Amino acid sequence: MAGKAAAAKAAAATAAKWAEAKGYPWKDKLAKYKGELSKGVWGYWELGAWKPLGISGRQRARLRKEVLLAGEEWSYDAPRGEMRTKRKGHKVDRIAAEKRANTVELMKKMPQMLLDYKKRRWEKKMKEEEAAAAKST
Repeated sequence: MAGKAAAAKAAAATAAKWAEAKGYPWKDKLAKYKGELSKGVWGYWELGAWKPLGISGRQRARLRKEVLLAGEEWSYDAPRGEMRTKRKGHKVDRIAAEKRANTVELMKKMPQMLLDYKKRRWEKKMKEEEAAAAKST
């Protein structure tokens, strides 16, 4: 965390230094390439041919960085796609984890299940004895 704070502080200092010295006039560059930047991130199709931007990727990145450091908004990035919904990994592993979780839940219920089982067996045995006694008489 300290490294990020130091990097942000250094970036802000660099931006302030450039603003004072007018070492990189980003407002002029932004005005000059506004039309090019709005055409896309890497380029665009025109009449069936791919046209690269009039500004290189490195210059575009530098301009973007300066605009963001100055606190302005950069609206020329491509819209982000939706996040992945498909899970990574093997389905077998997920099923095994679900089975283990289910086993833990069932083990919590186990004492009551055993008591119910013993009661059912006892009731069945009693019915059989009653039926045998009724047959013999």
